[in-house]
Amino acid sequence: MGIFKDNGVVYKPVSDVDVGPHSDDVYISPKVKAPRMAGLLVTIFAWFLESRIFGPIMLYILKKDNLIHKLVSFADLEEPPVFVPLHPDEDLKEQEIKCTESDLSPPELVQKATECLQFSEYIVKNPKFNFYRWTITDYSKAYTSGKITPRLVAEQFLAAVRESSKAAFQMSFFINYNVEDILKQATESTLRYERGQALSVLDGIPIAIKDEIDCLPYPTTGGTKWLHKARRCTDDACCVKRLRLCGALLVGKTNMHELGAGTSGINPHYGATRNPYDRTKVAGGSSSGSAAVVSSGLCPVALGVDGGGSVRMPAALCGVVGLKPTFGRVPHSGVLPLNWTVGMVGILAGTVEDAFIVYAAISGQSRSCQPATISPKVHFPLLKSPNSVSNIKLAKSAEWFNDCTEDIKVCCSRAMDQLYKHYGWETVEVTVPEIEVMRLAHYLTIGSECSTAIACHLEKLDMAELGGDARVALSVYGAFNGREYLNAQKIRNRQMQLHKKIFAKADVIVTPTTGVTAYTLYDDALKTGELDYINGAALVRYQISGNFLGLPAVTVPVGYDKLGLPIGLQFVGRPWSEATLIHIAFAMQALCISDYKKPQVFYDLLEQD
Repeated sequence: MGIFKDNGVVYKPVSDVDVGPHSDDVYISPKVKAPRMAGLLVTIFAWFLESRIFGPIMLYILKKDNLIHKLVSFADLEEPPVFVPLHPDEDLKEQEIKCTESDLSPPELVQKATECLQFSEYIVKNPKFNFYRWTITDYSKAYTSGKITPRLVAEQFLAAVRESSKAAFQMSFFINYNVEDILKQATESTLRYERGQALSVLDGIPIAIKDEIDCLPYPTTGGTKWLHKARRCTDDACCVKRLRLCGALLVGKTNMHELGAGTSGINPHYGATRNPYDRTKVAGGSSSGSAAVVSSGLCPVALGVDGGGSVRMPAALCGVVGLKPTFGRVPHSGVLPLNWTVGMVGILAGTVEDAFIVYAAISGQSRSCQPATISPKVHFPLLKSPNSVSNIKLAKSAEWFNDCTEDIKVCCSRAMDQLYKHYGWETVEVTVPEIEVMRLAHYLTIGSECSTAIACHLEKLDMAELGGDARVALSVYGAFNGREYLNAQKIRNRQMQLHKKIFAKADVIVTPTTGVTAYTLYDDALKTGELDYINGAALVRYQISGNFLGLPAVTVPVGYDKLGLPIGLQFVGRPWSEATLIHIAFAMQALCISDYKKPQVFYDLLEQD
């Protein structure tokens, strides 16, 4: 295709790029040129893309029409490539923190985290709340008092999962769960409480694991019907080991978008995970099951993997908290290597406090599994009260911020007004330059890494074993070449420098979490998956910097649209600034939690007959 080479953009030096509000950078809202497809159309389209005759021509046109050629493939950049977004340890001047050694055991780290919550009035149920999800602390207190046992909670959990799988619900929360293993763990936890020897506040707490993370005794399918046969699960992932050391009740492997290659959570093999707020809507992906089990009350916390917003998007759509730590903060061993430079284990939780406790458990150093890079000390936020930190500056890029539905724009703007009214936090107008360039460079990177990771298996695979949308995704991923990947990594370096300039002006960047709320789940997509790149682009619109640049980010529920579907507000922070992000998220949650609404599908596991 060399004879069809397009002219690429010539990017000016980073030093010449203005990140202020009057920058000459032109915001490009993604103009995705692809119709929605599902059913037979997806299968036919996949066949054409896989064709040696038609495939190369169609892929060339797709890349050209969606600006990949112009903005990435043939772009001229002076920056050298950065292949992994590792950030040097920085001496951050964070407010109201406890400095903790990162090589403490997981139970010790959890204890340190719970000590930071001892003054928090928001972890105790408030009668003024419209709706309340039970927290880790609630479970732990109920176990310690003898009001209920982990064994009884496990039995109620299993009954709820069975009910959710009936024809009337078809929630498709899990790919796999083992009744015998769950009851065995719960019985052991119950005995520990009876002896007064609970391992930590996480002992007996139901926690679900995305089926992209190794967790015995389950295979790791990655949402496929074949990957677990080619790659055997022989041990727990490091993050799972750390939860086991804390006594967590690991309740199974949650559903996900096949290979993580989509944003809807529709899986043609294991069912489409439905949104607990409206069963006719998607849960978001790719950590769809993890978001939905937390939203529906089955677990106070679940683990996901965030390669392109895959924790934060479904968290926002399902009305829960989603935390993605800094790249390298959480050990990645035992996670499917589908996107090794953009993916991170993340946490989905009913509250910010619960996300913090589990973050404490799974982050840090250990002898059995070292993270990519970690400071010898970690900062934990002292959550004494929502207004314990002051003079926070929130960077807002107005045109980008407003590129969402009217309901989301109004809701998120109102939330920011509340932050100013109650805490005096100021909004700093900025420009985040070249956002669409970053999105495309990230897409090229995550696609290339996924394609490379499973290339050896695809040679032997009958493509009919893949869902239609996954086949299309892999065809596109395989069309990227070495030059394009190299240019994408140059763009990564460029964006890391540009974001550093923004963080010189503010503490965090604030955006809506998604550009749309949960959209309709149509029956024609259930057996093949669907191609809906317009909604997909709207969902990932605000996600990319967290993954491509390795930055920490958190989403907090702040309201609902006219249909009652949840809306999230996102905060993206400096590298290693999780303590500040958790402070900010906690403060935001305090202003909204009294208005949280109960999902249509919800289970109360602490309820006693």
